[in-house]
Amino acid sequence: MNPKNFELSNFRLIRAAIVEDHKVVAEGFERLINDSDNIRVIGKAFSVSGCLELLEVAQPDVLLLDVSLPDGNGIQLCPKIKEKYPQVRILMLTSYNELFTITRALDAGADGYVLKNCMSEELLEGIRTVASGERFLCREANATLADNENHPVELTRREIELLQLIAEGLTLHQLADKMCLGTETIRSYRKNLNMKLDAHSTAELLLNAKAMNLL
Repeated sequence: MNPKNFELSNFRLIRAAIVEDHKVVAEGFERLINDSDNIRVIGKAFSVSGCLELLEVAQPDVLLLDVSLPDGNGIQLCPKIKEKYPQVRILMLTSYNELFTITRALDAGADGYVLKNCMSEELLEGIRTVASGERFLCREANATLADNENHPVELTRREIELLQLIAEGLTLHQLADKMCLGTETIRSYRKNLNMKLDAHSTAELLLNAKAMNLL
């Protein structure tokens, strides 16, 4: 899609791109955005590598970036994008509403943070706000920050159970048997734990958990 094809009187066209690992979700956001008066999606990607390839071809005004991607982490991608494409504004578009994740994203250079379940008007407002050079937080994320910036990481009951079993040194299959869950479900829970605790290995996961008094 060529943004030059759009001629919108009285509005500056905002070019957006979406990086989201679920194609159906990305297409849903694309339709929502393209229905707005002055924002158009010029590209989509479904992975970290796809995002970097997209940016090589065209740089949007606003990049809607998911946190959890199949080949990496959107938060860790932020500094790389900012270093190479400082003009691109990054709006995190994610399901994670934990304080730790929000602050990590902002510290990594994200210009805004929006939850996927927010109202369509709020998403469009977020795109316009960061495009204008200002920071934007959706209402829920802003409330999480305002609530208490020293609030501990919130884990579900299952995540706490998994963390304790990981600390015991159980293997993937042992974890699955112990929790009566499939291995893919365990992998998903583990991925969420790594995200929430900013860990990239078992040793780092346990170290961070102890530092946060979760173990």
